Amino acid sequence: MAETGDTLFRRRAGVSPMTETPDSEPTPAVERVADEDPEQSVDDTEAVPDDVAAYTRFSKIDGATYDRANEFLRDRTYITAREWAIARLCADFRTETGVEMTKIGENLPELVPFMTDTYSPQAVNQARASFEEKVQTAGATFLYGAMSEFFTAEELDDLMYEVTEVAKFLLEVEGVELTVAEELDAEDRISEVMREVRDSSVGLRHDEVTCPECGHVHEADGG
Repeated sequence: MAETGDTLFRRRAGVSPMTETPDSEPTPAVERVADEDPEQSVDDTEAVPDDVAAYTRFSKIDGATYDRANEFLRDRTYITAREWAIARLCADFRTETGVEMTKIGENLPELVPFMTDTYSPQAVNQARASFEEKVQTAGATFLYGAMSEFFTAEELDDLMYEVTEVAKFLLEVEGVELTVAEELDAEDRISEVMREVRDSSVGLRHDEVTCPECGHVHEADGG
């Protein structure tokens, strides 16, 4: 039986539904739009754009709660569920003239199962900007760790495996289907790139042609 909603996050997190202790709601990353007039709900439903109605990116977590998705992400990444969802939507609803932020905000509950409120275009833009800033911060932190010799090559491989697993899970939630061969190929390529990053950084950090840690011989730079 296919997993849906919170069950998918619980399984990946290794948390039993019977022992779940809900955390307090974190401070929202963006301000929510004031509730609409209930009398307008029928008209709003009828006015849902075709591309919004056909959007199935988050169908695997239909029925999931914001708290569960947010808890999962905050335990493993810098981003919140709100930032994740809106960043994904901004990538999917991009036209030649820019991101359709008004459409995203007005139809947010239709697009993402765990989002229950509509957002203003400004709030959508703020969430996207917050996502981009956190990705840059996380990237700088990770790259410094990889280049600074804090980790051996084997430790870096283990680290890459763990973070790749989280990233792949989020892609799977978004509907991306990867074969075993594709997963292994992606892991091998990522591992190869990170080893090159580490080896290159060793060459920058040492004047010696031969690295004192691993014995790898680097080409001496004329400078």
